Amino acid sequence: MVDLHFKYKELIQILEKESLFIPDISIVLGSGLGDFAESVDTIKTISTSDLPNYPKSTIPGHQGKIHFAKYSGKNILLFQGRIHFYEGYSLNQCILPVLIAHQLGSKKILLTNAAGGINVNFKPGDLMLNDSFNSINIKKELTDLIGLGSLDTRNRFIDFPSSLMNEKFRKAALEEDITLQSGVYWFTKGPSYETPAEIKMMAKFGADAVGMSTVHEAVYAAHLGMDVGAISCITNFAAGISPVKLSHNDVTETANLVKATFERLVKRIISIV
Repeated sequence: MVDLHFKYKELIQILEKESLFIPDISIVLGSGLGDFAESVDTIKTISTSDLPNYPKSTIPGHQGKIHFAKYSGKNILLFQGRIHFYEGYSLNQCILPVLIAHQLGSKKILLTNAAGGINVNFKPGDLMLNDSFNSINIKKELTDLIGLGSLDTRNRFIDFPSSLMNEKFRKAALEEDITLQSGVYWFTKGPSYETPAEIKMMAKFGADAVGMSTVHEAVYAAHLGMDVGAISCITNFAAGISPVKLSHNDVTETANLVKATFERLVKRIISIV
Protein backbone atom coordinates (compact mmCIF):
# COMPACT_ATOMS: atom_id res chain seq x y z
CA MET A 1 0.00 0.00 0.00
CA VAL A 2 1.33 3.43 -0.99
CA ASP A 3 1.73 5.93 1.87
CA LEU A 4 -0.21 8.78 0.25
CA HIS A 5 0.47 11.24 3.05
CA PHE A 6 4.21 10.77 2.55
CA LYS A 7 4.02 10.76 -1.26
CA TYR A 8 2.09 14.04 -1.38
CA LYS A 9 3.58 15.64 1.74
CA GLU A 10 5.16 18.58 -0.12
CA LEU A 11 2.03 19.19 -2.20
CA ILE A 12 -0.22 19.16 0.87
CA GLN A 13 2.09 21.52 2.74
CA ILE A 14 1.96 24.01 -0.13
CA LEU A 15 -1.85 23.94 -0.19
CA GLU A 16 -2.07 24.24 3.60
CA LYS A 17 -0.03 27.45 3.36
CA GLU A 18 -2.15 28.74 0.46
CA SER A 19 -5.49 27.78 1.99
CA LEU A 20 -7.67 30.66 3.13
CA PHE A 21 -10.16 28.66 5.19
CA ILE A 22 -11.43 25.26 6.26
CA PRO A 23 -13.87 24.22 3.48
CA ASP A 24 -17.50 23.70 4.44
CA ILE A 25 -17.77 21.51 1.35
CA SER A 26 -15.46 20.34 -1.42
CA ILE A 27 -16.69 19.75 -4.97
CA VAL A 28 -15.12 17.81 -7.83
CA LEU A 29 -16.47 19.01 -11.18
CA GLY A 30 -16.83 16.36 -13.88
CA SER A 31 -16.68 16.47 -17.67
CA GLY A 32 -18.49 19.48 -19.11
CA LEU A 33 -19.41 20.76 -15.64
CA GLY A 34 -16.35 22.91 -14.98
CA ASP A 35 -18.16 26.18 -15.79
CA PHE A 36 -19.77 26.02 -12.37
CA ALA A 37 -16.51 27.42 -11.00
CA GLU A 38 -17.28 30.71 -12.78
CA SER A 39 -20.61 31.09 -10.98
CA VAL A 40 -19.25 31.47 -7.44
CA ASP A 41 -17.05 34.08 -5.79
CA THR A 42 -13.52 32.80 -6.33
CA ILE A 43 -10.95 34.20 -3.90
CA LYS A 44 -7.88 32.30 -5.01
CA THR A 45 -7.04 29.90 -7.83
CA ILE A 46 -4.13 27.48 -7.95
CA SER A 47 -3.09 25.69 -11.12
CA THR A 48 -2.42 22.03 -10.47
CA SER A 49 0.51 22.25 -12.90
CA ASP A 50 2.27 24.33 -10.24
CA LEU A 51 1.94 21.59 -7.62
CA PRO A 52 4.60 18.88 -7.25
CA ASN A 53 3.47 15.36 -8.21
CA TYR A 54 -0.02 16.51 -9.25
CA PRO A 55 -1.00 14.45 -12.34
CA LYS A 56 -1.61 16.43 -15.51
CA SER A 57 -5.11 16.20 -16.94
CA THR A 58 -5.17 15.21 -20.61
CA ILE A 59 -8.94 15.43 -21.18
CA PRO A 60 -10.67 18.43 -22.81
CA GLY A 61 -12.85 20.29 -20.34
CA HIS A 62 -10.73 19.40 -17.31
CA GLN A 63 -8.78 22.57 -16.66
CA GLY A 64 -6.60 21.45 -13.79
CA LYS A 65 -7.42 24.21 -11.31
CA ILE A 66 -8.18 24.32 -7.59
CA HIS A 67 -10.36 27.21 -6.46
CA PHE A 68 -10.93 28.61 -2.99
CA ALA A 69 -14.38 30.17 -3.29
CA LYS A 70 -17.42 31.38 -1.38
CA TYR A 71 -21.14 31.15 -1.93
CA SER A 72 -24.05 31.79 0.43
CA GLY A 73 -21.63 32.36 3.29
CA LYS A 74 -20.03 28.95 2.81
CA ASN A 75 -16.37 28.17 2.14
CA ILE A 76 -15.95 26.00 -0.96
CA LEU A 77 -12.97 24.05 -2.27
CA LEU A 78 -13.52 23.46 -5.99
CA PHE A 79 -11.60 21.05 -8.18
CA GLN A 80 -12.10 22.14 -11.79
CA GLY A 81 -11.14 18.93 -13.52
CA ARG A 82 -10.37 15.47 -12.21
CA ILE A 83 -7.79 12.70 -12.68
CA HIS A 84 -8.95 9.60 -14.56
CA PHE A 85 -7.80 6.00 -14.32
CA TYR A 86 -7.97 5.69 -18.13
CA GLU A 87 -5.40 8.46 -18.54
CA GLY A 88 -2.81 5.99 -17.33
CA TYR A 89 -2.80 7.01 -13.69
CA SER A 90 -3.06 4.70 -10.68
CA LEU A 91 -6.02 4.90 -8.30
CA ASN A 92 -3.83 6.46 -5.63
CA GLN A 93 -3.27 9.33 -8.07
CA CYS A 94 -6.93 9.55 -9.08
CA ILE A 95 -8.11 10.06 -5.49
CA LEU A 96 -5.69 12.94 -4.87
CA PRO A 97 -8.44 15.64 -4.82
CA VAL A 98 -10.21 13.69 -2.06
CA LEU A 99 -7.00 13.43 -0.05
CA ILE A 100 -6.38 17.16 -0.48
CA ALA A 101 -9.92 18.05 0.58
CA HIS A 102 -9.63 15.88 3.68
CA GLN A 103 -6.21 17.23 4.62
CA LEU A 104 -7.49 20.80 4.34
CA GLY A 105 -10.24 19.97 6.82
CA SER A 106 -13.24 19.37 4.58
CA LYS A 107 -15.78 16.99 6.10
CA LYS A 108 -18.19 16.97 3.16
CA ILE A 109 -17.58 16.30 -0.51
CA LEU A 110 -19.78 16.42 -3.60
CA LEU A 111 -18.57 14.41 -6.59
CA THR A 112 -20.06 15.20 -9.99
CA ASN A 113 -19.68 13.41 -13.29
CA ALA A 114 -20.96 13.01 -16.82
CA ALA A 115 -22.51 9.60 -17.39
CA GLY A 116 -24.16 7.52 -20.07
CA GLY A 117 -27.79 6.67 -19.40
CA ILE A 118 -28.69 2.98 -19.17
CA ASN A 119 -32.12 3.36 -17.62
CA VAL A 120 -34.47 3.83 -20.59
CA ASN A 121 -36.61 6.18 -18.49
CA PHE A 122 -33.74 8.66 -18.34
CA LYS A 123 -32.87 11.13 -21.08
CA PRO A 124 -29.84 13.26 -21.92
CA GLY A 125 -29.85 16.34 -19.71
CA ASP A 126 -31.27 14.57 -16.66
CA LEU A 127 -29.46 14.85 -13.33
CA MET A 128 -29.13 11.65 -11.32
CA LEU A 129 -28.39 11.20 -7.64
CA ASN A 130 -25.95 8.32 -7.25
CA ASP A 131 -27.74 6.40 -4.50
CA SER A 132 -25.51 3.38 -5.02
CA PHE A 133 -22.36 2.38 -6.89
CA ASN A 134 -20.91 -0.67 -8.57
CA SER A 135 -17.15 -1.06 -8.11
CA ILE A 136 -16.73 -4.63 -9.33
CA ASN A 137 -14.18 -3.56 -11.97
CA ILE A 138 -11.76 -2.16 -9.38
CA LYS A 139 -12.33 -4.26 -6.25
CA LYS A 140 -8.69 -5.31 -6.04
CA GLU A 141 -7.35 -1.83 -6.70
CA LEU A 142 -9.65 -0.35 -4.04
CA THR A 143 -8.62 -2.98 -1.52
CA ASP A 144 -4.94 -2.23 -2.21
CA LEU A 145 -5.62 1.51 -2.05
CA ILE A 146 -7.11 1.55 1.42
CA GLY A 147 -5.07 -1.37 2.73
CA LEU A 148 -7.90 -3.65 3.72
CA GLY A 149 -8.20 -7.38 3.41
CA SER A 150 -11.85 -7.16 2.39
CA LEU A 151 -13.51 -4.12 0.89
CA ASP A 152 -16.93 -5.70 1.49
CA THR A 153 -16.18 -6.03 5.20
CA ARG A 154 -15.13 -2.38 5.36
CA ASN A 155 -18.28 -1.27 3.59
CA ARG A 156 -20.36 -2.64 6.44
CA PHE A 157 -18.99 0.11 8.62
CA ILE A 158 -19.15 3.21 6.40
CA ASP A 159 -22.13 5.24 5.25
CA PHE A 160 -21.55 4.89 1.51
CA PRO A 161 -22.83 7.06 0.00
CA SER A 162 -23.87 9.26 2.89
CA SER A 163 -27.60 8.95 3.54
CA LEU A 164 -27.50 12.39 5.17
CA MET A 165 -25.95 13.97 2.06
CA ASN A 166 -28.42 12.21 -0.23
CA GLU A 167 -31.31 13.48 1.88
CA LYS A 168 -30.03 17.04 1.55
CA PHE A 169 -29.50 16.64 -2.20
CA ARG A 170 -33.11 15.56 -2.60
CA LYS A 171 -34.26 18.47 -0.46
CA ALA A 172 -32.22 20.89 -2.59
CA ALA A 173 -33.79 19.54 -5.78
CA LEU A 174 -37.28 19.85 -4.29
CA GLU A 175 -36.68 23.43 -3.21
CA GLU A 176 -35.44 24.34 -6.70
CA ASP A 177 -38.22 22.39 -8.43
CA ILE A 178 -35.64 20.29 -10.25
CA THR A 179 -36.31 16.70 -11.25
CA LEU A 180 -33.50 14.66 -9.69
CA GLN A 181 -33.40 11.08 -10.90
CA SER A 182 -31.96 8.44 -8.62
CA GLY A 183 -30.03 5.34 -9.54
CA VAL A 184 -26.98 3.09 -9.56
CA TYR A 185 -23.75 4.39 -11.11
CA TRP A 186 -21.58 1.68 -12.69
CA PHE A 187 -17.85 2.32 -13.03
CA THR A 188 -15.74 1.16 -15.98
CA LYS A 189 -12.02 1.71 -16.40
CA GLY A 190 -12.20 3.06 -19.97
CA PRO A 191 -10.86 4.61 -22.09
CA SER A 192 -13.17 3.08 -24.68
CA TYR A 193 -16.92 3.41 -24.33
CA GLU A 194 -18.83 0.29 -23.35
CA THR A 195 -20.16 -2.09 -25.99
CA PRO A 196 -23.91 -2.68 -26.42
CA ALA A 197 -23.43 -6.17 -24.99
CA GLU A 198 -21.75 -4.77 -21.90
CA ILE A 199 -24.55 -2.24 -21.45
CA LYS A 200 -27.14 -5.04 -21.60
CA MET A 201 -25.24 -6.91 -18.90
CA MET A 202 -25.02 -3.80 -16.69
CA ALA A 203 -28.76 -3.18 -17.11
CA LYS A 204 -29.51 -6.74 -15.98
CA PHE A 205 -27.43 -6.11 -12.87
CA GLY A 206 -29.41 -2.98 -12.04
CA ALA A 207 -27.20 -0.19 -13.38
CA ASP A 208 -28.92 3.08 -14.32
CA ALA A 209 -25.88 4.99 -15.61
CA VAL A 210 -22.27 4.28 -16.50
CA GLY A 211 -19.08 6.33 -16.31
CA MET A 212 -15.34 6.28 -15.75
CA SER A 213 -14.89 8.12 -12.46
CA THR A 214 -16.34 8.86 -9.02
CA VAL A 215 -16.60 5.40 -7.42
CA HIS A 216 -13.02 5.16 -6.18
CA GLU A 217 -13.20 8.79 -5.02
CA ALA A 218 -16.41 8.07 -3.10
CA VAL A 219 -15.02 4.91 -1.50
CA TYR A 220 -11.86 6.70 -0.39
CA ALA A 221 -13.78 9.71 0.93
CA ALA A 222 -16.05 7.43 2.95
CA HIS A 223 -13.00 5.52 4.19
CA LEU A 224 -11.58 8.83 5.47
CA GLY A 225 -14.83 9.50 7.32
CA MET A 226 -16.14 12.22 5.02
CA ASP A 227 -19.82 12.69 4.18
CA VAL A 228 -19.91 11.97 0.46
CA GLY A 229 -22.55 12.33 -2.22
CA ALA A 230 -22.48 12.18 -6.02
CA ILE A 231 -24.55 13.54 -8.88
CA SER A 232 -24.37 12.49 -12.53
CA CYS A 233 -25.33 14.54 -15.53
CA ILE A 234 -26.80 12.08 -18.02
CA THR A 235 -25.16 13.41 -21.17
CA ASN A 236 -25.99 10.64 -23.63
CA PHE A 237 -27.64 7.27 -24.02
CA ALA A 238 -25.20 4.41 -23.45
CA ALA A 239 -24.10 2.25 -26.40
CA GLY A 240 -26.87 0.13 -27.86
CA ILE A 241 -29.68 2.18 -26.35
CA SER A 242 -29.31 4.84 -29.02
CA PRO A 243 -28.05 4.25 -32.59
CA VAL A 244 -26.02 7.46 -32.43
CA LYS A 245 -22.24 7.02 -32.19
CA LEU A 246 -20.85 8.21 -28.86
CA SER A 247 -18.34 11.06 -28.63
CA HIS A 248 -16.82 13.26 -25.93
CA ASN A 249 -18.15 16.32 -27.80
CA ASP A 250 -21.70 15.12 -27.18
CA VAL A 251 -20.88 14.81 -23.49
CA THR A 252 -19.67 18.39 -23.18
CA GLU A 253 -22.46 19.79 -25.37
CA THR A 254 -25.22 18.21 -23.29
CA ALA A 255 -23.55 19.27 -20.05
CA ASN A 256 -23.46 22.82 -21.41
CA LEU A 257 -27.21 22.72 -22.14
CA VAL A 258 -28.04 21.66 -18.59
CA LYS A 259 -25.46 23.83 -16.81
CA ALA A 260 -28.00 26.40 -15.58
CA THR A 261 -30.05 23.70 -13.88
CA PHE A 262 -26.91 22.04 -12.55
CA GLU A 263 -25.73 25.39 -11.19
CA ARG A 264 -29.01 26.02 -9.39
CA LEU A 265 -28.99 22.58 -7.82
CA VAL A 266 -25.37 22.70 -6.65
CA LYS A 267 -25.76 26.21 -5.25
CA ARG A 268 -28.81 25.11 -3.27
CA ILE A 269 -26.87 22.08 -2.02
CA ILE A 270 -24.05 24.36 -0.86
CA SER A 271 -26.50 26.56 1.02
CA ILE A 272 -28.06 23.70 3.01
CA VAL A 273 -25.27 21.21 3.70
